[in-house]
Amino acid sequence: MFITSIVTEQCIVVKVTHEKSTTSAPAPLWRRAVAEFLGAGLLVTVVVGSGIAAQRLSPDDVGLQLLENSLATALGLTVLILIFQPVSGAHLNPVVTLADRFLGTRHAPSEIVVYLVAQVTGGIGGAILANLMFQAPTAVSTTDRLSAGHLLGEVVATAGLVLLIFALARTGRSAVVAPAVGAYIGAAYWFTSSTSFANPAVTIGRIFTDTFAGIAPTSALWFLAAQLVGAAAGVGLVLLLFPNRKAQP
Repeated sequence: MFITSIVTEQCIVVKVTHEKSTTSAPAPLWRRAVAEFLGAGLLVTVVVGSGIAAQRLSPDDVGLQLLENSLATALGLTVLILIFQPVSGAHLNPVVTLADRFLGTRHAPSEIVVYLVAQVTGGIGGAILANLMFQAPTAVSTTDRLSAGHLLGEVVATAGLVLLIFALARTGRSAVVAPAVGAYIGAAYWFTSSTSFANPAVTIGRIFTDTFAGIAPTSALWFLAAQLVGAAAGVGLVLLLFPNRKAQP
């Protein structure tokens, strides 16, 4: 029985060691790039597609349109993070990728570039896909969203998003990132003046639809600048409030 117990314990140790090595090994870069492309693309498809549907279903009630758009985005984002988190980390957002680099994950410059390109091209493709599904023309948006209030809203929305994600990651609660981020973005649709784009890939993608979710290129450029400022503020808050990074399995 003593020998059997030793053998059993050794088997358990080998099994656990194998599982740790399997889960800790990152997926090949091309696979992570595909995940980021699909994730960011489908996120923009959810945002733009639900915006078009809301505009058509509730043509005379902007508040109801925003409610429909925000619910679909919150739920869709949660699902997409759950799908792609095991493959690429489900950044789906250039500011999250950049913040991840500043906060300690030593991605090679080539990895960061691949992530950013995949996210932005995915976002553009997602807008085109939504346009095609709803038989809306793919055109540059004419929706002006540029004001000081909108830009402040983007700073707040992006800073809060970065703080949320890395607060959870640094305190060993990565398992709840998906529902937490979905809930935050759904709420931020309403408590920020900009309706919380908080994502450069989504912002660029939404240039290519002249519908409810669109944004004019001039506004988009300022939104991108505000998002970078918000990301920097979010990183600063993470370092201030959560200076010690907990090891993740």
